[in-house]
Amino acid sequence: MRHRRIPSTATLFIVIGLLTSCGLQSCTSQTVPATPVPPTAVPTTPVPTTPGTPTSLGQRTKTGGCVSSNGLPDSACTPGAVFSDATADQICTPGYSSKVRNVPSDVKAQAYAEYGIVSHEPGQYEVDHLVALEIGGSNDIANLWPEPADPPPGFHEKDKVEDYLHDQLCSGKMSLQQVQLEIATNWLAVYQHLP
Repeated sequence: MRHRRIPSTATLFIVIGLLTSCGLQSCTSQTVPATPVPPTAVPTTPVPTTPGTPTSLGQRTKTGGCVSSNGLPDSACTPGAVFSDATADQICTPGYSSKVRNVPSDVKAQAYAEYGIVSHEPGQYEVDHLVALEIGGSNDIANLWPEPADPPPGFHEKDKVEDYLHDQLCSGKMSLQQVQLEIATNWLAVYQHLP
């Protein structure tokens, strides 16, 4: 007789969380790494992390020849990344974003190079965080891309999405994982449905 393996509780919560957070959007293109938990072990305390450690929402599969399209970054180059140790309480504390912002000029230059932008005018682009710092995004290159201002919607409009999702998180209307997946998957869809 063959025995079927029953998924662990942690695996079921991850699957249920993804299905819940995606709503009507398709989640097939979103990769969210799960931490394997042995079937007999149930974590009782959080796993310690190194402060400022980024955790990828998706795996970077390209580091050049990146192409943004219709206001969205190339998901193979910019899948998004978050600080694994950031909590909603920390993120919702005024001044959090300015404390964690750290994108050196050489990383900005790398983002421009990966997207093939050799020159630009001031204000034409902004090396933007796909998952905004104000909702736990990291400064990792996997979370950065040169986002144009024009044509709209561009980085000015994305700022409105970031503010909205931050408010949703801090008011308890959405979880940290939900706001991060919403913006990483398709920030334009959020923008089109802003109240």
